[in-house]
Amino acid sequence: MTRLPITVRILMLLLGGMMVADAAWEERTLHGRGYVSVNSIKKFYNFKQMNWSGKSIVLEDAKVEMRLKTGSHECLMNGVKFVFSYPVEVSGGKAWLSKIDLMKLVHPVLRPSIIENAGSFRTVIIDPGHGGKDPGATNAIGTEARYNLIVAKHLKEHLERDYKYKVIMTREDNRFLSLQQRVDIANRIRDNAVFISIHHNSGRSAARGIETFTLSPVGVSHYGRGLKASDFSPKTGNYHDSANVALATAIHGTLLTTLKDKKTGKPYTLDRGIKRARFSVLSGVKHPSVLVECGFMTHPYEARLINDPGYQRTVAKSIAFAVQKYRAAVGRPQAATSGTSGTAPQRGRMQTN
Repeated sequence: MTRLPITVRILMLLLGGMMVADAAWEERTLHGRGYVSVNSIKKFYNFKQMNWSGKSIVLEDAKVEMRLKTGSHECLMNGVKFVFSYPVEVSGGKAWLSKIDLMKLVHPVLRPSIIENAGSFRTVIIDPGHGGKDPGATNAIGTEARYNLIVAKHLKEHLERDYKYKVIMTREDNRFLSLQQRVDIANRIRDNAVFISIHHNSGRSAARGIETFTLSPVGVSHYGRGLKASDFSPKTGNYHDSANVALATAIHGTLLTTLKDKKTGKPYTLDRGIKRARFSVLSGVKHPSVLVECGFMTHPYEARLINDPGYQRTVAKSIAFAVQKYRAAVGRPQAATSGTSGTAPQRGRMQTN
């Protein structure tokens, strides 16, 4: 079965209650949180098959394969990794997914609809992370601040030349900007725009791969830590939860398909997934926003990749292409769907290659 690359149309989610009135969701409370059964997900989204073997659950049809694992936070959709806020649970002989993950991740990815005004932008704000007295991650070859700026400048070139976007850079040289200054620069743009923060990662020497972050929805913690009371307060960026996920999916999926050796077809790097976090630039910016980690400065192999001009240009070109695909997809008109039919509308997708 030939599968289409993931990166899909996104639905503007309802912020209160369950998503739609026409679905007979099988619900349960576990650990004090609301869950829905995976059987309900299969039915609502018209998956043709559901196979559950051991911990592995696979939902599939001709266009989408969704892989879940009980006890795990990870979900693969057509091979692209998404990271849930809570693991898939088993209770009463059934598998259950948290409502917050269904509403704020699975539903936006699988249910197509126009996000209001999402495609009406011609401006891209690029934020090269760090700079000046803040070099970011460092290694024996260079500094993160320098690589962020190199990739950002290539990205600006491709967006302007290839797709005729207006591009705003938060910095164009090796200067220091506070996080609030970056937010202020972005929020001075009155035109509809998207915001992309470029970074390179650091960690243990074995850590590697690319990851893309969106702002955590209300009630979802920063990746890697527990919930705080402040996580239940909406941030400016939460207005664009659905658009954030759409943009992240376009960029992350495109990078995965393009960062490969042309001769062998082997990927240069690993998929660390699309994750949610409460970074200041994601919280405060009023435009749809993502933060992209383009590889690990602290990994011996990836450090050399990051320093390679060809890799830098490929990353930038891929992100520019993803922005164009995102805009084309969310701006494409869709037929109206009934709120009482009880069936899920046809799913759409954005191409990743």
